[in-house]
Amino acid sequence: MEPTKRNRLFVITGASCIGKSTANEILFKNEEDYIVMESDLLWSDVYNTPENNYRAYRELWMRVCSNISQIGMPVVLCGCAVPEQFEACNARKYFSEIIYIAVVAEKNELIKRMKYGRNVTDENWIKSSEQFNEWLKNNAAKTTPNIILVDNTHMSPEETAKRIDEIIRLNMV
Repeated sequence: MEPTKRNRLFVITGASCIGKSTANEILFKNEEDYIVMESDLLWSDVYNTPENNYRAYRELWMRVCSNISQIGMPVVLCGCAVPEQFEACNARKYFSEIIYIAVVAEKNELIKRMKYGRNVTDENWIKSSEQFNEWLKNNAAKTTPNIILVDNTHMSPEETAKRIDEIIRLNMV
């Protein structure tokens, strides 16, 4: 089935343990004007292909989101990603625009959330998350399209979800 409606897609990204999935769950439970999806839902090792920027996984999600959006509502997809991973996809043609929103925090807060909130002990995972968090902060204005940052260092999950919802609503038009 070939999608006929081209809607906007919203991608919520951020480092592991930053709070994006918690905010996403709040949006999922409360929202009626857009469809909220969690990209981890379809993850499998078959898609673990960093050498091609996870292309098959991004293509799969773009096709799923484009088909869901045929009901006339935009889709919000939550998961670790950067714009180039979606913008290069063949399925990009199914969306009028992709709005990227990254949840970020100060380094010490991210480490605290990982170690004490989620009990992460793998130092490589912590370092990788720190690096991605910093990359997002340093490159959000340099990507095409730009990434909108939500710094949730001093925000509750509810406040983070509210800010993301505000950004989505401002860009739904």
